[in-house]
Amino acid sequence: MASFTLAELGHKSNEVAEATFYGPVEITAQGRRKFVLMTVEQFDHMRRGGDQKAHHVDDIEPREREELITALESMGVKGNL
Repeated sequence: MASFTLAELGHKSNEVAEATFYGPVEITAQGRRKFVLMTVEQFDHMRRGGDQKAHHVDDIEPREREELITALESMGVKGNL
């Protein structure tokens, strides 16, 4: 995700707006994430739930389960996976 400071938003507004065509843009202030700027299409897609689907763990193939566990562990998720 592209990132700009609040100050940059003020003097690089065209560049920030252009970046939203490639995905949401985070706006930071004092080193902390404060806002996310996105196109209306991206916002509507997000509100509809995007491409996300819910699955029950019993419905996935063993290979997919292992990939999921590996990804979760790489993110530091611990527990009974």
